[in-house]
Amino acid sequence: MKPLIHSSLVNGPFDDPALYIEIKWEKRAILFDAGDLRVLNPGKLIKVSDIFISHAHMDHFSGFDYLLRLILARDKKLRIFGPAEISERVEGKLKGYTWNLTSDYGLKIEVIEVYPSNLLFFEFHATEGFKKIYRGSAPFDGTLLEESFFRIESAILDHSIPCLGFSLKERFHINVIKEEIEGMGLTVGPWLKELKKSIWEEMEDDFPLEVPTSSGLRIIPLYELKRLVRISEGQKISYIVDVVFNENNVESIVKLIKGSDIFYCEASYLHEDLDKARERFHLTAKQAGYIARLGEVKKFIIFHFSPRYRHCPEKLYDEANRELTKS
Repeated sequence: MKPLIHSSLVNGPFDDPALYIEIKWEKRAILFDAGDLRVLNPGKLIKVSDIFISHAHMDHFSGFDYLLRLILARDKKLRIFGPAEISERVEGKLKGYTWNLTSDYGLKIEVIEVYPSNLLFFEFHATEGFKKIYRGSAPFDGTLLEESFFRIESAILDHSIPCLGFSLKERFHINVIKEEIEGMGLTVGPWLKELKKSIWEEMEDDFPLEVPTSSGLRIIPLYELKRLVRISEGQKISYIVDVVFNENNVESIVKLIKGSDIFYCEASYLHEDLDKARERFHLTAKQAGYIARLGEVKKFIIFHFSPRYRHCPEKLYDEANRELTKS
């Protein structure tokens, strides 16, 4: 089945972390972290609607400035989710520039800070010179964003500072059956987007859709059109970076990533350098493999390697995979 959500690391395993997730159906994308983004085509970057920042170390957040430059003059809303005080980090970046010529720009940046039991909401408007505006709070139950066909959840983890892990879960996957379309005398077209949207939004069975046929437009109720699609379990993508190996972190991560179709996980050090990993609050490749095994993930991708292994990256892959496949 052709996936509607595509994920890929923006950079190589030794470079800045950033995961680009393209939502094909909506011609939209999100980012988990925003390290160096210059390798991405600008056309792909301007699709970004939401950025989920694990923490504000430079290698995870420096790409914000490049993205801001691309979208500055666009009538667009950008949401940024991050740990405590992420709004101060965004504000600090915005205060580094002069905004006397942006009064007619439509860009609005929403920032959501994640705390153990609540979320805080802030806004920055180009029309107001990106002054910080507090918009209130809401309870936090683990879910950061929920839309008609996917949900993004988060856990607050320990990197000597709060650091967020993320998972994206597609509610269910809808595939069109071409043979059924032809069998009903219908033609493929934009109306299929409306059909999928109606299913995701759980419209009533008698909801009418306008459908083109060889003899003109027809109004067909949703229940008749459901035979044109096959519904299956949705995809789950998880992302963990910059965490120390301890009981609380492992328990929270395994709960977050359980059953992931793709699990992206840092593996900064070899286990022979465990002391260094502990000192820097990072995982070893062996620890990453252990977590992936507990999480029963289907595909496991490690990244965010220490530069000390540039001459032997295969050792990190080997160590992680050996632990993953232990019986």
